[in-house]
Amino acid sequence: MGKIVAGLASSHAYTLLDPSEWDKRREKNRSMFRNRYGVEAPAHPKIVTETAQDRATRYQRVREGLGFLSAKLKEKKPDCLILVGDDQNENYNETNLPQIALYTGDEVLATEMAGDGQRIRGARYRCHSDLAQGLLKGLVERDFDVAYSKSYPKDELLSHAHGPILRMMDPDANIPVVLIFVNAIHVPAPSPTRCYRLGQAIREIVEKRPGNERVAIYASGGLSHFTAGYPWKAYEGPYTYGSISEEFDRKALEAMKRGEGEKLAQLSSADLLANGDIEMRSWLVLLGTVGSRPGRVLAYEPFYSAVMGMAVGYWEMESEGAAETQRSGAVA
Repeated sequence: MGKIVAGLASSHAYTLLDPSEWDKRREKNRSMFRNRYGVEAPAHPKIVTETAQDRATRYQRVREGLGFLSAKLKEKKPDCLILVGDDQNENYNETNLPQIALYTGDEVLATEMAGDGQRIRGARYRCHSDLAQGLLKGLVERDFDVAYSKSYPKDELLSHAHGPILRMMDPDANIPVVLIFVNAIHVPAPSPTRCYRLGQAIREIVEKRPGNERVAIYASGGLSHFTAGYPWKAYEGPYTYGSISEEFDRKALEAMKRGEGEKLAQLSSADLLANGDIEMRSWLVLLGTVGSRPGRVLAYEPFYSAVMGMAVGYWEMESEGAAETQRSGAVA
């Protein structure tokens, strides 16, 4: 039987950039907001409180958390990495937008869209197409209406929730991957309960596979952030561009530490939308996969200069003793 050996999760986007790049990236994002809505996005007042030293000190904790995840992947030597994230009009758009999709092809190029619109072609990643097909079949049999793609134009993986994570976690492309896409930015999107149940189904399918496959799962996205790409037309709350729902983030992370993913699954899509945490859906898929196993919060830093609450988490699935010690870890 197959086995889930580790759960990993992190924010993406600015999380993977050096703080020296945040201001330029944020201004570009603000210009996107202006072009989209015809008004200037406000500069959050807390940005000025984040000095260069403050950014460097706090971001180091995030960087160390990402380094921990990378090291764990090398240590675990999984036969496959399931990577869950959203797609923001990159590989999928509203000409045909899936709520949940799998990539079933044999390989992809992790391609990055540069600031000048040029494509930077990265490494070629092997895909575990057999497991992807098994997940597709098993999920459909469990009443998940899953879309799939067997190829992309020029084999390019454009999704910034997937490619940059692969390049950071496995730059040499050693681990075969399964790419899962869960809609987040287009309303309506799958409910937290649906995402959690999806994770449960993934684990069930993996554990029923023949052989002794070792599988890690990675959730890419979040935590709270209100950017140009946010579904503002559907949002009616008090937060403005650049806000971070710190209290909501911290409560969610505390629940993850206690192994209370089932509790977070009781949130509504309206709760996620109201708190800028629409990308928590990827984390909820992971939580369904790891079940009641307590998580370890490696970092949480709300960076207004990076327009997001950055978080890094890890779930040990092989050592009961290690899992028990995680219960006492504090949210950074």
